[in-house]
Amino acid sequence: MTRPTTPIALATPSPNAAAAPHTHMHWQRNLAVCMFGSFTTIIAMTLLLPFLPLYVEQLGVKDHAAIVQWSGAAYGATFLSAALVAPLWGRLADRYGRKPMLIRASLGMAVAMALIGLAANVWQLVGLRLLAGLLGGYASGSMVLVATQTPKARTGWALGTMSSAIMAGNLVGPLVGGVLPPLIGIRATFFAAGAMIFVAFLATAFLIREDRKPKKAPTDKAGQQASDTGWAAVPDKRPLVAMLFTGMLLMLANMSIEPIITVYVATLVEDPNRVTMMAGLVMSAAALGSILSASRLGKLADHVGHWNVIVGCLAVSALLLVPQAFVTSGWQLVVLRFLMGLSLGGLLPCIASVIRHSVPERVAGNMLGYSTSAQYTGQVAGPLLGGFVGGHIGMRAVFLGTCVLMAAGAGWNWLASRRQASDGAAGR
Repeated sequence: MTRPTTPIALATPSPNAAAAPHTHMHWQRNLAVCMFGSFTTIIAMTLLLPFLPLYVEQLGVKDHAAIVQWSGAAYGATFLSAALVAPLWGRLADRYGRKPMLIRASLGMAVAMALIGLAANVWQLVGLRLLAGLLGGYASGSMVLVATQTPKARTGWALGTMSSAIMAGNLVGPLVGGVLPPLIGIRATFFAAGAMIFVAFLATAFLIREDRKPKKAPTDKAGQQASDTGWAAVPDKRPLVAMLFTGMLLMLANMSIEPIITVYVATLVEDPNRVTMMAGLVMSAAALGSILSASRLGKLADHVGHWNVIVGCLAVSALLLVPQAFVTSGWQLVVLRFLMGLSLGGLLPCIASVIRHSVPERVAGNMLGYSTSAQYTGQVAGPLLGGFVGGHIGMRAVFLGTCVLMAAGAGWNWLASRRQASDGAAGR
C-alpha cells in the first residue's frame, strides 16, 4: 500500500483480479447497453416538458390556472412514484439479479409511454405518469449493474460515463419534445418514445450478461449465518448517510433556480423577446457541463479517491453560486451555470462508487435505491424551496442559500472522509 486511503478508494485494482480473469468480462458491452437504455428512458420521461400544457388542454382542461396545476401534477407524478419504489427495486435486484430488473423497467416504461399516448382525460394522464414511475427505474438500475459488474479500478470512469448518458437524456428530452409534436402529433410522440424504449428492452434482454456470484450465506464473527438485510446489514452507516445527503443536495442545487430562472433572466436581458431563449440556455448550460465532465471526474476519482472529488466538487460549486447572485448579464449566468455543471458532474458517479464500496454486496442494490430516492427528493424539494425563498426573500437569496448548503455538504463530507480514513488506519 503506497499511501493511506479510505476503504472505498479505488486507486488500485482488486488483488483477486488476476486470479479471476473471467470476472466482469462483459462489463464494456453491459455499459454500452445501459448507457443507451438510460438515455432513451430519460428522454421519454422528460420529452413532454415543452408540450405538456398543450396535451392537458387537449384532454379537456380549459382554465389557465387549472392547466398549470394539472401540468405540474402530471410531470411530478413520475418522479414521486419512482422515489417511493426505488429501494424496493434495488432490494429485488439484490435478490433476483440486476438484469431482470432492467428488463422489467424497460418493458414497463415502453408500455406506459404508449398508454400515455392513449389517455382520454387528465386523470388518466396523471395515473399513467404515476405508473411510469412505478414501473421504471432503468437509469438507477443501470447504475447498480454497472457499479457491481465493472472492475473496481474502472468503476469511477464507468459510472461517470453512465452519468453523462443520463444527463444527456435530460438535455435532449425537451429538445425532442419541442421538435416531434409539430411533425407527427403529440400522441404519436408518445408512441415513438415507447418504440424507442422497446428497442432498449430488446438490447437489454439479449445483449447484457450479468456475472452472478454464487450465493453464500454471510456469516457473523461467531461463524453463524447472518440474516441482516437492508440498513441492518451495513456495519458503518456514516458514509451511506453522507452520500444520501449529498445526492439530495446535488439535485436540490440543480433544481433550486428552476422556478425563478425566467424571472431572474428577465432582469438581466433588455430585449423581452430574448428572455425565453436565454432562460433555456441557462437551464441547459449546467447539464451540458455535467455531460462533459462526469466521465473525466469519475476517472480522476479512481486515482485520487472518491471522497476527495466529492469534497472538491461541492466546494467549487459553492464558490460558483456566489457570483451567480450578482451577475449583470444573461451570458455571465450561462457561463457560470456551465462551470457549475462541470463541477457537479463528478458527484453522481462518486456517490454511487462510495455506496457500492461501503456496503455489503448483498444489499448494494437496495442502498443505491435509497440513494435514488434521496436524489428524487432533492429534485422535488429544490423547486419548492427555490420558489419559496425567491418569492418571500428575493431571487439572489436562492443562490446564496444554495451556496451555504453546498458549503455545508463539502464540510460534512470532508469530516466523514477523515473519520473513515482514521477508522481504517486504526483497524490496520
